[in-house]
Amino acid sequence: MIRAVPPSLDPVREKVEAGERLTAAEAESLWDPAIDLHELGELANLVRERKHGDVAYYNINTHLNPTNVCVYRCTFCAFRADLREARGYAMSDEQILARGQEAVDTGSTEMHIVGGLHHQKDYDWYLNIVRLLHDAYPSLHLKAWTPVEINWFCHLTKRSIRDILVEMKDAGLGSLPGGGAEIFHPEVRDKICEHKADTKEWFAIHRTAHELGLRSNATMLYGHIENAFHRTHHLLRLRELQDETGGFQTFIPLAFHPENTRLSHISKPSPAMSLRTMAISRLVLDNFDHMKAYWIMLGIGTAQAALAYGADDLDGTVRHELIYHDAGATTPEILSVEDITRLIREAGREPIERDTLYHRVVREGTTWRAEEPTGGSGQPARATRMGATNR
Repeated sequence: MIRAVPPSLDPVREKVEAGERLTAAEAESLWDPAIDLHELGELANLVRERKHGDVAYYNINTHLNPTNVCVYRCTFCAFRADLREARGYAMSDEQILARGQEAVDTGSTEMHIVGGLHHQKDYDWYLNIVRLLHDAYPSLHLKAWTPVEINWFCHLTKRSIRDILVEMKDAGLGSLPGGGAEIFHPEVRDKICEHKADTKEWFAIHRTAHELGLRSNATMLYGHIENAFHRTHHLLRLRELQDETGGFQTFIPLAFHPENTRLSHISKPSPAMSLRTMAISRLVLDNFDHMKAYWIMLGIGTAQAALAYGADDLDGTVRHELIYHDAGATTPEILSVEDITRLIREAGREPIERDTLYHRVVREGTTWRAEEPTGGSGQPARATRMGATNR
């Protein structure tokens, strides 16, 4: 009986150890289940520890989803609602400011703001959310609006991407989240989210943001109807723009949750698939500083394990997460600082609190300050931002 010879990681290992870039063919080959997951993780961990040693980052953050009413009907989304649905909502200014006060009172350094595209709310309503929060809580970093929202604002106003981003930045926008990427290849994108911002628009918005000095994140939604080729194509497109702008700071692989979506017949990805995705992402995206294991979507155990498979960040305490819990996430809606630092230490890593831009956060009583990352001299740089908390 002739036994198939399992594929070898040796050629990839040689390139990774030498710090050389993987080709598209090499990257796609890593999705083969016959490639040993543990060996793949060891390679990803090599890259991770070159960049970050034993450090693992987290932040104290709060989510704000101003509305779930949305004009689009993406097949993978369980969060959206129609205007007349009982579960549909749009937050008032008072509710938005109350969420900001809660964020500050609980020590948050960041508010993550994304939501539906409400067809009865004009652009100024969205702009005012940023302005209200920034004016009331200037120490709170506002990471807001994916390219899907920015593209919608351009549609509403007939204005350019640059005009919208400049106005948002002037109002207090600090950075862009990475959502709305899903899968870039049209074979998949046209089936799961055919009407919203396309791949060209997604990249144009991030490119413009980077040109304006706004940092951003990037994501990939995996484990639905895409395949290894589509995932590889997605990662390579991100690597290409990062070569051009250097403006991405974090990549977040997002595990698809099927419950309450129009793809509910698909099983969610296994922990092994999630760890393989994290490891391959770390190996391919050699020009991204950070890989985030978003515990809300991965599950706490898988996110913790991902710290040995390329991830260096567990995201944050995540107060008021709705989007993935509507899709069946069974993780808690919040983790305490004590919980998240314990998870990091159990994984053999050193927890470091960061702000959105990866400055180390130092807390002293009821105040905090963000410092520049420690330089090669080992001397901490000047404090860059300060905030107060009742926490």
